[in-house]
Amino acid sequence: MEDHTAERDDMAGTAVSVKNRRKETGCCSVTFLRSVLVVFNVIFWLTGLTFLGLGIWALASRHDYIGLLGNNTYSTTTFLFLSVGVLIILVGFMGCLGALRQIRCCLVSFAFLLLIIFILEAVSGVLAYLYENTIREELTRNLNKTLTENYYYNPGITKSADSMQEDFQCCGAQDYTDWQYSRWLGSEKTNNKVPDSCCISPSKGCGENSHPSNIYRKGCWQQLEQFLRSHLIVIGGVGLGFCCLQVFGIVFACCLARKIKVSKEFI
Repeated sequence: MEDHTAERDDMAGTAVSVKNRRKETGCCSVTFLRSVLVVFNVIFWLTGLTFLGLGIWALASRHDYIGLLGNNTYSTTTFLFLSVGVLIILVGFMGCLGALRQIRCCLVSFAFLLLIIFILEAVSGVLAYLYENTIREELTRNLNKTLTENYYYNPGITKSADSMQEDFQCCGAQDYTDWQYSRWLGSEKTNNKVPDSCCISPSKGCGENSHPSNIYRKGCWQQLEQFLRSHLIVIGGVGLGFCCLQVFGIVFACCLARKIKVSKEFI
């Protein structure tokens, strides 16, 4: 009688073991989830490099114009991108370590940090699109005032204004006549009618002659608006587009952490 009972127990144990092995070979097995999470981290690192590169590009390409902007939204968005890029690269190592070594605490921390990255990416994308919708109002309201009141007296704004006028081949905010109301010309510290950077062929003192054949006549605000808009659209699209990717990472990390916990309890 005892032999039959032991035999039944062995058979039941074997059935449970076979059942558990079948479960471990499905799409929710530890091996499958580990593989998926490693692949996710490779893609995750690529997005981190994208954020980092885009942040550097946005910072470098508009660095000369930063002093002309009326608020720090553009700078905040750019530095958010740089921070997210660095954070993604660092967090990716934690995700790979947790997946390959099956360290549950690493996976839980990885999922939590993915949630933080998701929020940062969403915020940077929303900020970019919100600022893109208000950039025209800001430039038309503040650019002329910034130029006429601070040119010559503020070295940073002076450099930014000269770079903008030379790069965009323009003069003033609305047009070249804006400069006749500037503090710089009113102070009698120069004989120029416009800054030398307004000249078609810039040279020292060329701004003394405001003849149409010598200087650019059109203003700068529209070209600066288009330049900033194009950057903000790219930043906003990448930020909002890539933040959805983190949801998959959170799900995979939590599933693998749970499977690891269950497998240890079974052992």
